[in-house]
Amino acid sequence: MEKDMKLLLHICCGPCSTYPVQELLKEGFEIQGLFYNPNIHPIEEHKRRKENVEKMSSITNIPVVYNDDFRQSEWENLEDKGAARCTGCYSLRMEEAARYASENGFEAYTTTLLVSPYQKHELIKELGEFYAEKYRVAFAYRDFRPGFRQGQQMAKEMGLYRQKYCGCILSLNG
Repeated sequence: MEKDMKLLLHICCGPCSTYPVQELLKEGFEIQGLFYNPNIHPIEEHKRRKENVEKMSSITNIPVVYNDDFRQSEWENLEDKGAARCTGCYSLRMEEAARYASENGFEAYTTTLLVSPYQKHELIKELGEFYAEKYRVAFAYRDFRPGFRQGQQMAKEMGLYRQKYCGCILSLNG
C-alpha cells in the first residue's frame, strides 16, 4: 500500500482504535474512521462506545463518520451461539466498511478488530478480503495484535472506557 493513501478505518471502539490509528498514521495513511457496530448491546453500551470513539477522534484529530444502526432484536433472537454468530457479526461490519469505502472514494479499508487477541483474526481477514473483492476496494490487512497491550495503555492514558465484552448481547450474557 502506498503512503498518503486514503484509508477507511472501521472502528469497533475507542480503546481498540488507539494502536491502529498510531501505526497507520506512522505509515503515512490519510485516515477516516467509520463507527458502524449494530451488534453492540444494550443501547447504553452502544452509546458509551460511540462517545468514546468521539473522544478518541477529538484527541487524535481523526475524522469519523457515525452510522447509528442498532439491531438489538436481531441479536436477541439469534439462536446460534457458536461461530456462526461471529461470522455474521464480522460480515455485517466488514461489508458495510467495504461498501462505504468503495462509494466514498477510499482506496482501501481496514478494521480495528484486527488488534484484539480475543477476536477471530483469520476470519476477519478472510471476510475483509472477500468484501474488498466484492466492492472493488483494497483491504489493508494488518496484524495489529502485537500492539494490543500498548493500545490498552494508551486508552487508559486518554481516559477511554474499556469494555469487558465484545459487544453482542450473547457475549454480555454468556
